[in-house]
Amino acid sequence: MSEHLVAVVFDDETADGFAPFSLTRPTGEIRFGRWSARERLERAIGGSVAGHVTRPWLASFHEPGAPPVVPREATGAGTPRVLWSSRAILDAPLPEGPRTNVLIEGRFAGVLLEAGDEGPDEDWFRSPTAVPDIPQVEVAGSWVDAPWDLVSGGPARLLRDLESTNASPGGVPAGVHHLGDAAIHLGDGATIEPGVLLDVRHGPIVLGDGVEVRAGARLEGPLYAGDHSKLLGGAVSVLSAGPFSYLRGEIEEVTTFGYCNKAHDGFLGHAVLGRWVNLGAMTTNSDLKNNYGSVRMGPPDGMVDTGLVKVGCLIGDHVKTGIGVLLNTGTIVGAGSNIYGAELPPKWIPPFSWGEGVELSEYRRDAFLATAATVMPRRGQPSGDQVMEWLGAVWDEARR
Repeated sequence: MSEHLVAVVFDDETADGFAPFSLTRPTGEIRFGRWSARERLERAIGGSVAGHVTRPWLASFHEPGAPPVVPREATGAGTPRVLWSSRAILDAPLPEGPRTNVLIEGRFAGVLLEAGDEGPDEDWFRSPTAVPDIPQVEVAGSWVDAPWDLVSGGPARLLRDLESTNASPGGVPAGVHHLGDAAIHLGDGATIEPGVLLDVRHGPIVLGDGVEVRAGARLEGPLYAGDHSKLLGGAVSVLSAGPFSYLRGEIEEVTTFGYCNKAHDGFLGHAVLGRWVNLGAMTTNSDLKNNYGSVRMGPPDGMVDTGLVKVGCLIGDHVKTGIGVLLNTGTIVGAGSNIYGAELPPKWIPPFSWGEGVELSEYRRDAFLATAATVMPRRGQPSGDQVMEWLGAVWDEARR
C-alpha cells in the first residue's frame, strides 16, 4: 500500500450498540480472535491506523497502542485514504486501488479514496454505502453484527489467526508435558513451570513476551496469552487474552481485552471481558440454560434471542465483582459497575451500577474515577488528565 495512505476505522449505527463495550471504547478496539478490527487493518496495509471516527463522548479516548478518536472532518480530501468499518473482519490484503469500494460477503466494508476526493458526511458514517461510480472489489473476510458474535465466532477466528501467524514452535521446557502436533510458541522471557500440560491437539498455543504459566495449569489450544499475562492454574481452554491478564480457575472460550484480574478459582465460560475487569474469588458465570434453550440478551425492554445455546456473560471495562458473585446465563454487566453479594443480580446491569442483587444504585462519579486512577498505575498504565477526562465523559453519557 502507499506509504502516504491514511487509514481510519469508523463505527456505524450498529457498532454504536455493541453493549457493554461501545460505551467506553471505539468498536474497532474490541478484540475478536487474536486481534481487533483496527489491528487487522494495520496488518493489511502494513502501517498504522490514524484514528477512529466514533461516538462523540469518546473524543478523549486514550489507550496506549491505540490511535486517537478523530473528527469526521479529518477524513476529508488531502491525501489518499481508506475508511474501514469496525465490524468488518479482514482476512486478505486490501486492493491496491485507487478509488475502490471493498466488499466482504457482498456487503460494503470500506473504501479507498484518492487525494482530492470529497470525504463523506456524518449520515454516511452512521449508515455507510458504496461510493457511486467507482469499482467494487470483493475480499475475504467476515462480519461481527452483534456483541454475542464475539462469543460464537471467537474460537474459530482465534484458531484461524493463530494458524496464520507463522509463529515458529518454541522448545517446551523440561518437566512440561504436551499433547498434539500444533505449534507451541513462547515469546521472549515467557516461562512455564514444571507440571504444566499443553494440549495442542485442537490448535496452537502462543504465549507473548514475559508470560508466566504456573505449575498445575492445563492449557488447551487454540490459546493466546498477551504480553506479561499470568496463567496461574486451572483448566484453561480456547482463550484469547490481552496483555497483563492474570487468570486462574476453569476458563473456557473466553476473550479478555487485557489488564484483567481473575486470579482466583471460579468458572468463566463463553464470555468476553473488557479492560480493567477484576473478578473476586469464586465469581462464576453460567453459560448454559437448564432447558438447553437459546439465550436471550439485552435490556429488559429490548431483549434479543441470540439463537445461541451457550453464552456466558459480556462484562464491560472497569467492572469489579466481589467474592462469590454469580452471573446468570447471558448476563451483560455495564462498564464501571461494582457488584457484590450472594444474591443473583439481573441479567442486564446498567453501567456504573453499585450494589447487591437487584438492589443496585449508582456508582458515584468521583468514587469511580478515584478507583480507576488507583488501579491503572498498578499495571504501569497512565491515569492522567486525558484518561480521567475520557472516563468522566463516559460516566456522564451513561448516567445522563
